[in-house]
Amino acid sequence: MSSSCPICEIAATVRAKRERRKDARPGELLAAALDLFVEKGFAGTRAEEVAKRAGVSKGTLFLYFSSKEELFKAVVRENISGRFDEWNEEFDNFQGTTPDMLRYCVKAWWERIGSTKASGITKLMMSEAGNFPELAAFYQTEVIQPGNDLLKRVLQRGVGRGEFQPMDLQYGVYAVLTPMLYLAMWKHSLGTCLANNASIDPEKYIAVHVETLLHGLSARPTAVAAPTIPATP
Repeated sequence: MSSSCPICEIAATVRAKRERRKDARPGELLAAALDLFVEKGFAGTRAEEVAKRAGVSKGTLFLYFSSKEELFKAVVRENISGRFDEWNEEFDNFQGTTPDMLRYCVKAWWERIGSTKASGITKLMMSEAGNFPELAAFYQTEVIQPGNDLLKRVLQRGVGRGEFQPMDLQYGVYAVLTPMLYLAMWKHSLGTCLANNASIDPEKYIAVHVETLLHGLSARPTAVAAPTIPATP
């Protein structure tokens, strides 16, 4: 009959916990980095602050990420750009009308990105891109271009099916995106300090935005009656 060794069992448990902790560290570092980048911006965030918030040493952070720039890129991929495959698959499998698809896209953006801390990356990039051109180029390649391409596919689907009127697709993308970017900027600037009665209700804002777009994009807009001109006496 074999007998177990209590000390060996304890050592094995400790090793297993250490391995689990090691596996969790990249995610903990990315979460801490997202918090600090949104709070302080890229220039204002120090690597040692990220490590401290994640509960590890600065040396441990650099075992996983070679620089603050690489850490920022990993944060963007984890929270935004790494999800484009999923979003394009949703586009491919969507069965409804294109107006419904556009409503879904904008609502899903708010739920998955806009309402989360990840939307603070938008404000960060708009305020600091000029000082960090390498990061700006990275963001253009990994976020802006894929996002524009996906929205362009949505608009092209609507035009091709006769649901939207023909348009310059690139500027159609800007028409969709600009109010969404405004909402993200508001959330992380004035929206953090204004009284409730001066704040924006995101759900109402998005609903009005989409319906306004669809009214303008409709292939058969409702005819507007000509104004009545009083008869000359």
